[in-house]
Amino acid sequence: LLVGMEIYNPGQYSVGLGQRIQFNKFGNKIYFGQTQGVDSFKNNSVERLCNEFEIKKMIMQNPEVKKILTSNKMPVRLNMVELRDLMDNHSKDTMNIAVGIAANLPEALKQRVNMKDLKDGAMLHDFGKVLIPPQILNKNGPLTVEEHKIMDLHTELGYQLLKNSGISDEVLNLVRYHHDNFDGTDSVRKNFIPDINLQILNLADKYSALTEKRVYKEAYSPKKALTILYSDVKKGNVHPFLFQALVKSLESQAVQVNVNKC
Repeated sequence: LLVGMEIYNPGQYSVGLGQRIQFNKFGNKIYFGQTQGVDSFKNNSVERLCNEFEIKKMIMQNPEVKKILTSNKMPVRLNMVELRDLMDNHSKDTMNIAVGIAANLPEALKQRVNMKDLKDGAMLHDFGKVLIPPQILNKNGPLTVEEHKIMDLHTELGYQLLKNSGISDEVLNLVRYHHDNFDGTDSVRKNFIPDINLQILNLADKYSALTEKRVYKEAYSPKKALTILYSDVKKGNVHPFLFQALVKSLESQAVQVNVNKC
């Protein structure tokens, strides 16, 4: 019945420290390290952080997380369902859009993009929403001023959660500042100059949010989303080169985007 299928046979394996292990007759050789510190199978994907055990450890390691929650009268309650949904949908969509923008930039700008940091930052940018109450996160209607204040905490919460998890400083900055205004109006960040990675993430996040269906709105068409974002270009909040790169990326995917290019 299983013609041609190789069946696992323990007798065909040689197991032992430092010895070569050969997978049957296929010749694929795997060498194990000589010490317990070597782990050839370590998962380096940022998605490894999206589990309850890791997040609880993050909270224990950084008292600042509980301090933020306590001062804003928020419970220490993990919204894992929402986080997994974000990681599987909005975060991946934002990452793909960001990669498309970076790929279509002029060469001089493209060389300044750190693609790994950009991808990791896009995947983790909404990580802090795991601590935002679901009744605010999924409210079917406009948020109150107080609810907006709670929602806006997700950037700082994401930063504080990930601070001791081995994530690079650049990725931490992408998580912490991806919603910052770049026009100097933020009281804390008046002298802040966002780098190319942060500007790409900011634009990709906006486009993804506009074109997604949310509980409080229908998905916008690419044309409508780009029209809204073009108004940000005219205000000086989005660089024309980034907007053009986004349009080119969408055109290469055969998306109809009849909008005036800058």
